Amino acid sequence: MWTYKAVAVVAALAAVLGVVGSQVFPAGTAKTTAVKRIRQSPPPAMFPDTDVSGWTTRLAEQKRAADGLFAQWRRQHGTARDDKAFLLWVEQRVPPPPSADQRTAELGQLRKLARARTAAGRRAAGWLEVHGKEDIWQLYLSDQRELFPAGKGDAERTQLKAALKLARTTKSRLDARYRQPSPYVLDPSLRPEKKSKPGSTCPCSYPSGHAAVSAAAVTVLSSFAPHRAADYQWMQAEVVYSRVYMSGHVPSDILAGALLGDLIGEYVLATASRTGSPG
Repeated sequence: MWTYKAVAVVAALAAVLGVVGSQVFPAGTAKTTAVKRIRQSPPPAMFPDTDVSGWTTRLAEQKRAADGLFAQWRRQHGTARDDKAFLLWVEQRVPPPPSADQRTAELGQLRKLARARTAAGRRAAGWLEVHGKEDIWQLYLSDQRELFPAGKGDAERTQLKAALKLARTTKSRLDARYRQPSPYVLDPSLRPEKKSKPGSTCPCSYPSGHAAVSAAAVTVLSSFAPHRAADYQWMQAEVVYSRVYMSGHVPSDILAGALLGDLIGEYVLATASRTGSPG
């Protein structure tokens, strides 16, 4: 199964040197727009596990916190669909941005990381910035659907689509509320190639959109294929590390986004038995 080979290659990127060529994505076999985009831009080697393992741990801790919070929602609302009420509830559960002193300390961490950037790291981060927000999760789902009974794959795709949409929507609403500028806006030396207008406060970084979408996708995809959860979590850590590596976000942006995405993923799964899809 060609899509299984594609995902297997992506999941093993930490140990792979070079790029994935046309032998993995044969001409004429692309089934989704995401697969086409990845075929046109094959992934480079990802960050080594030693760089991302700390984020795997932090994201797992955030997931446990989200599970506890969502249990509160479920006790009060059951599995009834109420997107408007849920989004308002989620926005109240995501903490406000940290203090100025904490953000200054986090910017110091990013400056240290920026001084250690490598060409390989830049390539990995650039690919993950483009494809880590949606394409890779669609590719994983495409692989899963080859093993689903007829009709089941469509339901799973609907749930993943709903989770990604809700994550993006809530991220945008919180952007508008907090207007927290990205690190490279606060300190242009972190990304000299990124130009922002004087006095600009955005692009907004709190919470991280990549982290929110990745967490929502991992929660949903892991429910479909629990035995592959570790692969999804590894890729999630790669995505969020890339955002810190290239100063798109400070760690608190990432953790807030992960909490947001975890909660949304749980909501989509809990309400999936209702008619239609969340969002």
